[in-house]
Amino acid sequence: MTGKGRELADVMERRKVDILCVQETRWKGSKARSIRAGFKLFYYGVNSKRNGVGVVLKEEFVRNVLEVKRVSDRVMSLKLEIEGVMLNVVSGYAPQVGCEIEEKERFWSELDEVMESIPKGERVVIGADFNGHVGEGNTGDEKVMGKFGVKERNLEGQMVVDFAKRIDMGVVNTYFQKREEHRVTYKSGGRRTQVDYILCRRGNLKEISDCKVVVGESVARQHRMVVCRMTLMVCKTKRSKIEMEKKTKWWKLKKEECCEEFREKLRQALGGQVVLPDDWETTAEVIRETGRKVLGVSSGRRKEDKETWWWNEEVQDSIQRKRLAKKKWDMDRTEENRQEYKELQRRVKREVSKAKQKAYDELYTRLDTREGEKDLYRLARQRDRDGKDVQQVRVIKDREEGCSQVRRVYRGDGRNTLRS
Repeated sequence: MTGKGRELADVMERRKVDILCVQETRWKGSKARSIRAGFKLFYYGVNSKRNGVGVVLKEEFVRNVLEVKRVSDRVMSLKLEIEGVMLNVVSGYAPQVGCEIEEKERFWSELDEVMESIPKGERVVIGADFNGHVGEGNTGDEKVMGKFGVKERNLEGQMVVDFAKRIDMGVVNTYFQKREEHRVTYKSGGRRTQVDYILCRRGNLKEISDCKVVVGESVARQHRMVVCRMTLMVCKTKRSKIEMEKKTKWWKLKKEECCEEFREKLRQALGGQVVLPDDWETTAEVIRETGRKVLGVSSGRRKEDKETWWWNEEVQDSIQRKRLAKKKWDMDRTEENRQEYKELQRRVKREVSKAKQKAYDELYTRLDTREGEKDLYRLARQRDRDGKDVQQVRVIKDREEGCSQVRRVYRGDGRNTLRS
């Protein structure tokens, strides 16, 4: 993930991906952070050199997060409530073929514990790098997988199939007949294998309309993104919309012309008086009303994240060229194409580094000014919000540790209560 967050968000936006499981993030820490363009990453890792898992959500689903469980640097899960449906997203990263058997058993034990903690009636989607080949064909395993795997099954792939049987889930990748290019999830040198899988409960397979590998993207060097299209069958209920407060645009007074117009209109509203009336409540209301008329008010809707920050045209152009070079190399594996792709990779890193440095220099210059003090507090509040897993209370736990939906009720006196 280092240096690739914004690029990953760009891929999700172009490919219309709402939820993405990522593995081998190699980030140390346990938190959430915004990766711009309206996407937020929840991640966990204990070592900056290996492992690490995460889940990236589109902004509209961030407020639907009810719970985040970080089990280890190989397993984590998120629980979301979408239109009354509980959806659990699990990101996993299994040990490689050469790892010790104890490490593999620990991973499968952690994954089993996560699945046992999820109630039977809730949706579950697992996106994981299982580092195993389930193989082509499904003789004897028709209940949990289709016929469209890749090559032969190995020991690690058998563990995936056994896990699917144990918890009654289906290996989604294998149910859709695609060209081999859209089934291979890992390419390195002459190796072409399938190690990344999406699993869901067998009873919910009817909600999945397609699943395939996306080719032509270059965020990860060897792994390729597996995309699954899932339509949740929900019972729609009326939900009261929470209207945000419409605020007067007082910040427009920084402009001299707006300030002069406001003074003139306020003087007229006060009847040309030089001395303000003794009744402050009346005066304050006149000031507020004049501000609303002259300066206008906000729409009351949440502002979209349109901040480009360091993501300038030069960076986007470099990444586009890198993506095309990767596609060219995938189609024709010559040394010339390989060198071209490697050179463009290095160029993208340089462009990103220069763009970030320039953006930070401009930010620090602005923060050193008197006007920049407010920006400093705003940035601190934003970082604090971005680092939180759950944005608002939406459920409470009952005695059986199940989740009951909670409705936040706003009253006219400015207070609010929680009602289940």
